[in-house]
Parts: sequence; C-alpha cells; structure tokens
Amino acid sequence: MKQLGFFDVEERLSRLSGLGDQLEAFSRTVNFEAFRPDLDKALAYADGSKGGRPPFDPVLMFKILVIQTLNNLSDERTEYLINDRLSFMRFLGLGLSDRVPDAKTIWLFRERLTQAGAIDILFNRFDAILRNAGYLPMSGQILDATLVAAPKQRNTNDEKTDLREGRIPQDWQDKPAKLSHKDRHARWTLKFTKAKRQEDGSMPATDLAIPFFGYKSHISIDRKFRLIRKWKTTDAAASDGARLREGLLDKSNTASTVWADTAYRSKANEDFMEKQGFVSKIHRKKPHLRPMPRHIQRSNAGKSVIRSRVEHVFADQKSQTGLFVRTVGLTRATMTIGLANIVYNMRRFLLLERINAAA
Repeated sequence: MKQLGFFDVEERLSRLSGLGDQLEAFSRTVNFEAFRPDLDKALAYADGSKGGRPPFDPVLMFKILVIQTLNNLSDERTEYLINDRLSFMRFLGLGLSDRVPDAKTIWLFRERLTQAGAIDILFNRFDAILRNAGYLPMSGQILDATLVAAPKQRNTNDEKTDLREGRIPQDWQDKPAKLSHKDRHARWTLKFTKAKRQEDGSMPATDLAIPFFGYKSHISIDRKFRLIRKWKTTDAAASDGARLREGLLDKSNTASTVWADTAYRSKANEDFMEKQGFVSKIHRKKPHLRPMPRHIQRSNAGKSVIRSRVEHVFADQKSQTGLFVRTVGLTRATMTIGLANIVYNMRRFLLLERINAAA
C-alpha cells in the first residue's frame, strides 16, 4: 500500500464533497464564529499568564459537540472518529498532524458550559442568526412534548420513595462515588401507544402502556418554518399542559394562534392564553362516558393537519440523531436536549436555504 500524500487527501475530500458532506454544508451555511463571544464568556478561561498548555479553541470544541449530537456519539467514540474521519477533520479545520482533543477534554468542555448555564444563551444566539436571515416566527406556533430515554436506575422501593420526595437516600449520603452515578432527577412514567392488530384481525380493547424512564423535551415551533423557538426540559413524569404557562409560548410570533393536543387543554391554560393575547386552537377532549360530538371531531381533525407538523421535529431528532440522554441529572440532560434543539435548527436552516436557493 502506497503512503498517503497531500493530493490523495485532497482528492478524497473532493469525493466526499461530491457525495454530499453534511458537515461541509454546515461550514458554508452556519457562522460558527458568531458563538465565540458567548463561549468565551461562559468558559472564562485564564489569560495564560501563569503558563500551562493553552486550551483548545472554544469554537472548535463547540463544533465537536455539534458532531457528537449529529451522530449520537459518546465522548470516547467522538475522539476516535475525529482521528479517523477526514470529513470530521475538515469540519474542525484540523490537519492530519494536528492535536485532537481527547474524551476527557470533550467532557470537561461540555461540563463547563453546562455548569455555566450556557445552553440557553447559545440557543438564543442561533435563533438570532435565523431571524437575521429572514426566518422570523410566523403563522402561529405549535406545542408538544416527547419522552427522551436515559439509562435506567436500579433502586429499591425505599430509595424510589426518597427520590420522589426530594430526599437523598440515607445509604447514598456517605458514598459520593455511588451518588455521582445515580440520576436523582429522571423519573418513570407510562408511555401509551396504540395496540397492534392481532393475528386474527381483531383489535385489542385497550391500548398499550409501556414503562419509560428518563426525561421529557417540551418545544414550541413556529408554523411557517418549523423551527424550534422555545423549549424546556423536565423529568418524564412532568405534566405537558402545565409547561405552557412556563415560558413555552413565543410572543414574538407574527400570529397569535396556538395549536396543541388535548394534554394542553385546561381552563388554566385557556385563561392564561386569553390574557396573553393568544388564540387557542388546542384539541378538545372527548366528553366523559359520552361519544365525541361530530362537529368537535371535524374541528379536531382540521387542527391535527397543522398540529402534526411538530411530530416531524421529534422524528428527525430521534431517527436522524438518535436523541438519548447519556448523562446524570436534570442540568446535564438540559444541556443534551438543548444541543439537540440547536442542531435540529441548524439542519432545518440548511434545508430552508437550499429551498430558497432553488426557488
């Protein structure tokens, strides 16, 4: 096998471009330098006057988090693939002889941003980029939530009771190593899904309820461009409807209409939206022990045509990027889901720009 030369690398990269390198499209379309001021402020690195090895460039490290989120990678796998893939190196601006951040460095960078609470600032920074590019929130907004899995915890019934009541189990308090690996914020809930038709062709009388452990991602997208505009992370057992009144509604949308499923239908939410100037298009619930009136069925069906657009966001995050919380605790889960929301908006931005260029 001949030794790889400079022109061989250039030819291989050219072939990758021809095959459609998504990361190259990111580099052309997204101005990652716009994140630098926020990254510098959140990281608050020393000026280097005391010596020591200088830290990696924060924009390079942020781009590594984008790669990691796009491909659902662990820190160790991320380190390996940066060394292995030419497309990753080109996106990061690294040569074959350049030093690559190791898994520990990637973890420390993400942890520093997490503890600084920087994810909201970074999300808002890219939202400002979208608005400046002409993608203003338009035509109303759609709310929904999805469950995001986390590694299951194996706790006793007494430990579960303590966690639900906000206490640290007694046996964990003098075991810091064990405590650091226990997720005290993720919760169990039931995930309801439609029952499948049986072999004889009949349908079961009840739907399926599947136990689920993890967190919940709440989002609000604009109807026009289907970009995530507001978001929140909670444990999996948290109510969907109550989150509507906790900052999920975007007042900057050019239209006041709000679509959501029946989980968001309550008197408190309807009163809140009326006072805030929003127009409710939330699905109505079926009357208890009575059939659904035909006019409400037709109304809900019309709303579903619009509301269903939010499902495409969750499908994209789970099928394309494999959204999963690998970390421990709500603060880190918020960082993970926040990064997934930024990356979704970046991918959507690329698509919208391609559509506009072809028009």
